[in-house]
Amino acid sequence: MHSRFLTPQATPSRRQALALLALPVAAPLASPSWAAGVAAAATAPLPQITLAGPPALVSAPLMHMAQSNALQGVAQRTVFTAWRDPDQLRMMAMGGKTDVLAMPSNVAANLHNRGAGVTLLNISTWGALWVVTRDAQRKALADFKGEEIAVPFRGDMPDIVLQVLAAKQGLDVQRDFRIRYVPTPMEAMQLLITRRVSHALLTEPGVSLALRKTQSFPVGLVAPTLHRGADLQQEWGRVFARAPRLPQAGIAAVGALREQPAVLAAVAQAYARSVAWCRANPTECGQMMHQHIDLLTPEAVADAVATSQLDAVPAIAARGELEFFYTQLMVRNAALVGGKLPDSGFYTAPAST
Repeated sequence: MHSRFLTPQATPSRRQALALLALPVAAPLASPSWAAGVAAAATAPLPQITLAGPPALVSAPLMHMAQSNALQGVAQRTVFTAWRDPDQLRMMAMGGKTDVLAMPSNVAANLHNRGAGVTLLNISTWGALWVVTRDAQRKALADFKGEEIAVPFRGDMPDIVLQVLAAKQGLDVQRDFRIRYVPTPMEAMQLLITRRVSHALLTEPGVSLALRKTQSFPVGLVAPTLHRGADLQQEWGRVFARAPRLPQAGIAAVGALREQPAVLAAVAQAYARSVAWCRANPTECGQMMHQHIDLLTPEAVADAVATSQLDAVPAIAARGELEFFYTQLMVRNAALVGGKLPDSGFYTAPAST
């Protein structure tokens, strides 16, 4: 990954982040200078809008928005930067240096409920989780009982989805599986490719990247043959008798930008257009993502676009599916979403033209 996407200076320290949480949420609204700035932004373009996201498909439209200057009507400059893990994401959300963040849906709800100033704009990732395996015969989650599975981001997406799906089927993640937690999806993928584990829970485009790597020279000489095993979207639909899709991730506005509806509308519309561009141009989308995150190959991203459910649904239209999803998480641990269902202020109205 290019170093400029890993530098920490754009985010506060953990201590600073905790201090930010202690501030009254309404404090910025009481500032006359802040209010004047909002009024000015309604008539003059902002100097810059900063977009941020993980090395996953949810970020591809943000990269395209920055590359194509899609927000030129409301901002003089649009830039994209990457976050590495959920801890960095949370600090970026609270640090005032980023305007729009791609994030897991539960993290957005958690931050909103804790008063961190997060408004959800849409859900765009509806199906990108698979258990990738060396055993082509294992197709359902129950088929992995007793097996070791590498799982990234303990206590966050996708680990919590795995826990919910297992519990719904009478399985306990800690008792019925041998979970090997790792810090990032890339580390889970490396364990799989180097034969140190036989199964890993991965998110696209990591799934396609793993499959591509093991078929290429010279990695293919030593790597195992890998297969898509349990499709967690299909598992979700089956065990809950719902459509086989998950409101996994989307984009949210943070900080002062939340008070500028015209800008939020422009962001939501531009993101939807960029989603459509990615779906219509998977090869070009792959080349673009590779330029930003060199670990992701263009071919793997193109494969991921073809296999993932990438659809920008406005937050208010996704509310029903989100609340069902949040309710299932709360059965496991209410703290995952901040202790309660988010109120109506969490959901922005559909963007208007």
